[in-house]
Amino acid sequence: MDVNAAVAALAAIAGVCTGVIAMLAFRWSERDQARPTRTSLHTDAVLPPGVDTVLSVLRSSAVVLDESDSVVKASSAAYALGLVRGGKLAVEPMLHMARDTRRDGEIRQVELDLPRRGTGRGEALAVSARVAPLGSRLVLLLVEDLTEARRIEAVRRDFVANVSHELKTPVGALSLLSEAVMDASDDPEAVTRFAGRMQIEATRLTNLVQELIDLSRVQNDDPLEGAEPVRVDELVAEAIDRSRHTASTKQITMAAGGTSELRLWGHRGQLAAALGNLVENAVNYSPARTRVGIAARRVAAPGGDLIEIAVTDQGIGIPDKDKERIFERFYRVDPARSRATGGTGLGLAIVKHVAASHGGEVTVWSTEGQGSTFTLRLPEAGAGRARSSRADTADPDPDPDPDPDRDTVNTTEPLPAPEVLP
Repeated sequence: MDVNAAVAALAAIAGVCTGVIAMLAFRWSERDQARPTRTSLHTDAVLPPGVDTVLSVLRSSAVVLDESDSVVKASSAAYALGLVRGGKLAVEPMLHMARDTRRDGEIRQVELDLPRRGTGRGEALAVSARVAPLGSRLVLLLVEDLTEARRIEAVRRDFVANVSHELKTPVGALSLLSEAVMDASDDPEAVTRFAGRMQIEATRLTNLVQELIDLSRVQNDDPLEGAEPVRVDELVAEAIDRSRHTASTKQITMAAGGTSELRLWGHRGQLAAALGNLVENAVNYSPARTRVGIAARRVAAPGGDLIEIAVTDQGIGIPDKDKERIFERFYRVDPARSRATGGTGLGLAIVKHVAASHGGEVTVWSTEGQGSTFTLRLPEAGAGRARSSRADTADPDPDPDPDPDRDTVNTTEPLPAPEVLP
């Protein structure tokens, strides 16, 4: 009996101890949960009032570091650029700048090239980083993405260099030919020969300047300001008349066909220039006694019907490696042949900008030795008016072509060859 009582007493004592330990563990857990975490202290107590709101509206990527280099606050753009990983600043040069600024209180700024995340192509991300003290314990890092600005600047430099080179060639030729005319003043045949060459170079110079003006106008003007319904038949006839003399000299047959009574919505002058450039290229790059066709048709599209105008030739074709670049300014597949035909390298760039500014596109299908088909797809008159009204309501300053020099050219099968009109 005494033994049973002792066992019961021990069991009761053990139960009481277990209950006390459980109660203490529960109280300890509640105290831990109620205790402010490091992150909550940083975001709620450490950041000065209003700083969180200011950082949220900045366009720059913002990162706030504490005295232990931990991230107190970081904008979503900072995470997108890969500046912050695992609660730490992942860019070592910026981290050194932050430590130096925390030590002496001086504002620092530097430009860096950072590797892009997830591209695998070694592309650099150009950024400008500025570090400044924020109170007595924090450091503010502002990072501006300069990649697009640098790309635009590089495009501008290349454009100026190409223009200078293209202008230098005919100007230099005119200077030399004028000297030759002066030296051969007593030789009428030589003067006539040199004068003919001067006319060719002067024409090339005039064409280059005119296409530069056209390209500038296309890029700066809003085609919807002077937009009107434009008959496709009239555009095709004008493009054929523009190249009729060259085609006749080379005995090239030009044929027009497809659906009649089609109308586009846009700037007549720009549309005529774009289609004229396509037909002129087709004639210039086609051998003698071949055929150039222009066909138009209506195609259904989700946003409204489109008008498709295809220009097909039986010329030399375009190599696959050049298809991605033929719409760049001054790019030539065969520079020697382009200069022989008087090409400036701007015609297809103008076509691309006209198509983009009118809400359409230009594509190319080509096979070496068999010919090429360039296809313009543009909104029909009714669909174009609806699109322009929606664009005016949604965005008063649309940007139809934000990356004009890095165009990815789609390929499409050519339309059936048009019939020769009587």
